[in-house]
Amino acid sequence: SLTVLQALEDGLKRANADPSVKAVMICGENGKFSAGADIRGFSSPNRLGVGLGSTISLIERSEKPVVAAIEGVALGGGLEVALACHYRIAHVKALMGLPEVTIGLLPGAEGTQRLPRLIGVPAALDIITTGRHIPATEALKLGLVDEVVEEDTIEAAIRLANKV
Repeated sequence: SLTVLQALEDGLKRANADPSVKAVMICGENGKFSAGADIRGFSSPNRLGVGLGSTISLIERSEKPVVAAIEGVALGGGLEVALACHYRIAHVKALMGLPEVTIGLLPGAEGTQRLPRLIGVPAALDIITTGRHIPATEALKLGLVDEVVEEDTIEAAIRLANKV
């Protein structure tokens, strides 16, 4: 939603402006990273000037390391947010993918560019064109995530952020 995007953008801008902040960790709520964009928002005008693409670009351009703590699902726009992060940690039960293709939509926030750069063209084409959900263990083998944990994903992401 625009509210979530605005909060994410505001938080990242505050973190980047604060010299005491050394790294940023992005996580979801209630055991889910993000199921992606609300499809109802596609037909409404972008009233705030905040969009998924611009927020994702802001994450990618951050001068401070940004770590995604993926729990539950990172699908569609949620995966595109994670792809813009500099590091990704996933819980062993997490699922990732770009399922919007199953309803005739292409990922619209540069996931189709970031994913092949990260995991290679053949693997990315499979994920982009099928919309299948990738389990965390497969994501690790592909290079989509940097680490898979069975413990508290947020704590693991904080440890990684402190390390980098």
